[in-house]
Amino acid sequence: MKIINYSKEYKEQWDAFVKKAKNSHFFFQRDYMEYHSDSFLDFSLIILDQKEKIVALLPANIKDNVLHSHQGLTFGGFLIDDKMKTEKMLQIFDVLKNFLKEAGVETLIYKCIPYIYHIKPSEEDRYAFFINDAKLIRRDVTSSIDLTVQVRYSKGRKWSVKKSQKEGVTFQESLDFSSFWILLNDVLNQKHDIHAVHSLEEMKLLHSRFPQNIRLFLAYRNGELLAGSVVYETQTVAHTQYLANSNLGREIGALDGLIDFLIKETFKHKKYFDFGISTESQGQELNTGLISQKEGCGARAIVHDFYELKFL
Repeated sequence: MKIINYSKEYKEQWDAFVKKAKNSHFFFQRDYMEYHSDSFLDFSLIILDQKEKIVALLPANIKDNVLHSHQGLTFGGFLIDDKMKTEKMLQIFDVLKNFLKEAGVETLIYKCIPYIYHIKPSEEDRYAFFINDAKLIRRDVTSSIDLTVQVRYSKGRKWSVKKSQKEGVTFQESLDFSSFWILLNDVLNQKHDIHAVHSLEEMKLLHSRFPQNIRLFLAYRNGELLAGSVVYETQTVAHTQYLANSNLGREIGALDGLIDFLIKETFKHKKYFDFGISTESQGQELNTGLISQKEGCGARAIVHDFYELKFL
């Protein structure tokens, strides 16, 4: 078994392995990872067996002798297929430690892929970190709804959904990213004095590359845009990458109605509907107001774990 650094001649093989991985996500494909390649120094790894076949991938970047998996992505750990077994993962860690020591890497910061994205059980890496005395350094909390059982809203959320229906709010999939980005950045600027992580141009580019995975849904009344959501769709999860609600939308429950439409109609065939994290300060602070909104829709906690493994 050996490890090599990713280079462009491996793009086709990389993407093919990502697509068949048992913990796959479309944003591990190179056309997604490299849209902001100028912001990160790529140090992605390919693990090969004795026959030069790929057995695992590690999307990663390097900064100041620290390997991150990957700072440009929400999460990301070893991508593995159905042939991966626990003993083999322990062997990979032995090879990985030697490889990174020789490369002068002092520390690995590793973001586990949450289990809701696993097509099949894929936590061989977590056991390997335990065996290698890695330290759990951060834990974020995301909120997810299990769509395989009946979804239960709070009384307030039920009322808001019904209000949107009485007010005549309609919902539809759209390609009008430009209008939504104006609304999104207005809301973010008013509430938090920030802008969306992705620029409009970046999101349009990513949507053009992954039109089946990156989808936009909007809420209207009488032709006026009230609310919207960009949804990242994988085999198991519909994740609200962005949500925004106008002042009028908040008054008449437009966003709650849209979420209800997504949960009960558009993505009812998925295993999970995920709202994203509600933690700040490296997981040390819980935004109670934000998470209560998500829990009002029936969502409950899933953790995003970060491990630190030192080599020198």
